[in-house]
Amino acid sequence: MNRHETDSRLRVHITDAEKQRWEVPYNLLPRETISTTKSAKEAIKFKSAEYSGKELIFTYQTDPFSFSIKRRSNGDTLFDSESKESDPFSNLVFKDQYLEISTKLPKDASLYGLGENSQPHGIKIQPNEPYTLYTTDISAINLNADLYGSHPVYMDLRNLKAHGVLLLNSNGMDVFYRGNSLTYKVIGGIFDFYFFSGPSPLGVVDQYTAFVGRPAPMPYWAFGFHQCRWGYHNLSVVEDVVENYKKAKIPLDVIWNDDDHMDGHKDFTLNPTNYPRPKLLAFLEKIHARGMKYIVIIDPGIGVNKSYGVYNRGLANDVFIKYEDKPYLAQVWPGAVNFPDFLNPKTVDWWVDEIRRFHELVPVDGLWIDMNEASNFCSGLCTIPEGRICPNGTGPGWVCCLDCKNITQTRWDDPPYKINASGTQVPIGYKTIATSAYHYNGVLEYDAHSIYGFSQSVATHKALQGLEGKRPFILTRSTFVGSGHYAAHWTGDNKGTWDDLKLSISTMLNFGIFGVPMVGSDICGFYPAAPPLEELCNRWIELGAFYPFSRDHANFYSPRQELYQWESVAESARNALGMRYKLLPYLYTLNYEAHRTGAPIARPLFFSFPNETKLYGLSTQFLLGSSLMVSPVLDKGNTEVKALFPPGSWYNMFDMTKVIVSKESHYLSLNAPLHVINVHLYQNAIIPMQQGGLISKEARTTPFTLIVAFPLGATTGEATGNLFLDDDELPEMKLGSGYSTYIDFYATVSQGTVKVWSDVQESKFALEKGWTIEKVVVLGLRGIGSDYKVEVDGNGVDSSKVVFGSTEHQYTEKLEDGGDKMKNVMVEVKGLELELGKKFAMSWKMGIKS
Repeated sequence: MNRHETDSRLRVHITDAEKQRWEVPYNLLPRETISTTKSAKEAIKFKSAEYSGKELIFTYQTDPFSFSIKRRSNGDTLFDSESKESDPFSNLVFKDQYLEISTKLPKDASLYGLGENSQPHGIKIQPNEPYTLYTTDISAINLNADLYGSHPVYMDLRNLKAHGVLLLNSNGMDVFYRGNSLTYKVIGGIFDFYFFSGPSPLGVVDQYTAFVGRPAPMPYWAFGFHQCRWGYHNLSVVEDVVENYKKAKIPLDVIWNDDDHMDGHKDFTLNPTNYPRPKLLAFLEKIHARGMKYIVIIDPGIGVNKSYGVYNRGLANDVFIKYEDKPYLAQVWPGAVNFPDFLNPKTVDWWVDEIRRFHELVPVDGLWIDMNEASNFCSGLCTIPEGRICPNGTGPGWVCCLDCKNITQTRWDDPPYKINASGTQVPIGYKTIATSAYHYNGVLEYDAHSIYGFSQSVATHKALQGLEGKRPFILTRSTFVGSGHYAAHWTGDNKGTWDDLKLSISTMLNFGIFGVPMVGSDICGFYPAAPPLEELCNRWIELGAFYPFSRDHANFYSPRQELYQWESVAESARNALGMRYKLLPYLYTLNYEAHRTGAPIARPLFFSFPNETKLYGLSTQFLLGSSLMVSPVLDKGNTEVKALFPPGSWYNMFDMTKVIVSKESHYLSLNAPLHVINVHLYQNAIIPMQQGGLISKEARTTPFTLIVAFPLGATTGEATGNLFLDDDELPEMKLGSGYSTYIDFYATVSQGTVKVWSDVQESKFALEKGWTIEKVVVLGLRGIGSDYKVEVDGNGVDSSKVVFGSTEHQYTEKLEDGGDKMKNVMVEVKGLELELGKKFAMSWKMGIKS
């Protein structure tokens, strides 16, 4: 069955005409339903047929069956499953537990996606490397292995046009890319393909997230800096961490607890000795008054303990995954556990109630859901040995101490095709829920395994949204197609190495393509590495300050690595996070753009420059939005960074008198001493900034500055930007609520006149908050100004306090193509008190200087 669901989205649904097969639940990922039997009978009438939509053309033939997808505008074949005798990898197979299909690809295609994995060669999918999709608790230091999430979607960029391909299937699979073909080998379900026509990279992500769900809106404070550690043994340690950040003048918005706050590692509990509730509540009252937030971890495994109310209520409501009519027994941190079945509506109600109860105990500001692949320290069918307490306290907690035996091998535990699970072809039930266990309505874990974390995110989002009507914040480790609609993601258990620092960029960029734009890696590394860590931590906070989600997190056995532990790291943190906090209005506006269109917050350079093929494999730099380029140091001992500059003018955000002009894409070596991160603003952009602060709540009250960037030396040009403001506690992020304002900024230079103005939608909220613009900085002009004028809502204003000044700098940067010397005149208009919620317009004459 094929269907042009929109002008830009085509669905090809291949299933068994005689019996129902497993599909991703329609209530979990809403989409159009299909009457497969009728469609199949209709299709048999024709040996071949062609169906043309506005953007895509679907063609099929029945004997043997194959189909192809073409782009209507240029006839380019995007997907072609037709088999050839000369290609042994091109057959279509459709069996109970094995599906295989291939597509031919041109050799010049650039592919991105197919995760989650750590890709050592950068963001581009590499030929002849394994891509296994099956949610697994193995650390992110394992290269080219199936990690925590399953995202069977890729973007194909070729002939300067992009398209996307999603195989909506939750079963384990291997995907083989051979340079001229791509083959799926899947152990169940159906072929449910979605094709997205693009043709721009942003267009693909827009179309993809329109289908799987727009990214969740994040509260403003989520873009502040976060600090966590597994091993904050008691509350006094946490209090010291918060105060030490304050003393060091390093921004901090959110303090986290791993499971140290729990009583015996049990969800929704407090350790009465180390985290006594009265003292914890007093601490939270103190940090909440300052505008800080508090988040704790919860794991899905519920401790089997008859004195534990959460477990008893779960048992009474029959919420757990079953094996042989009993709750399936596993082991995680509390010892013996049962796993909630989030496909069961009763489980969701129970989970919502448990989160409500816990929030009454501790008013947390968000939840961190971990171990939800699901992770199990044991394999097989386990029982609790009489008299034994697990974990037994004599060894690491992750050693299985239950009595376990191999599951009686059914076809669900030992399928005929062995995916490359954990990179070593371990059994698919290894260290997770037995795949012959079953969920609500008899759904097999075999089929539903990779949507476990996704289903938990959906339930957790429902719970948090129902608490106080506030915007939820959820951080999840395991993800699936559509997870970004509910949660943020961190890239899991990395290590404090330079290689892991590099890998973090590719993984972050991939998740933007997956529709999960709020993403980041553990800054300075989760697992400890051989010292010294100091230089690495300097470079990591310089990079991590520009992750969409920015958090320092460390392992129980790691040396302390809060940013104030070394003065050199503290200096780098103040510098990089200081810039981040000035850019918070820009980042938050990107959050709105992501929620509205799916646009990644952090994105590869080719998203803005798709015609620049040199950028297609670039994985050491990235953009924030369309206009800010981050070029970090990624190697030990380096005090320079070789950065690739696409054509245009690029202004240094830390010293805007410095500009780089590239006539074509070229590399340039930039100075990058220990405390320096290179961040550049592209021409034709207007960036809203504020003055920064140590907490986002404080930073958000400061006056605004607009940075306007023209091409260097332009006598004609234009620049645009925007700003979204709202009450970030409201569940929805939209205009029309009465608690939001949206502003477009414009600037032109033409015929010797510079103009800067704004257009405001729904001004009420911004006016009530009293936000003002105090300064406008214009970059790239050829001369100073005169005859300054400003209007607000069409009326002239008193400009007696306004200071109009300019500074002149010789442009001397040299690229490999030999840049011309040119003057960079930076004009600053200070002393403004323009109400942000009112339309303004300013202009002046530009005196050209030779």
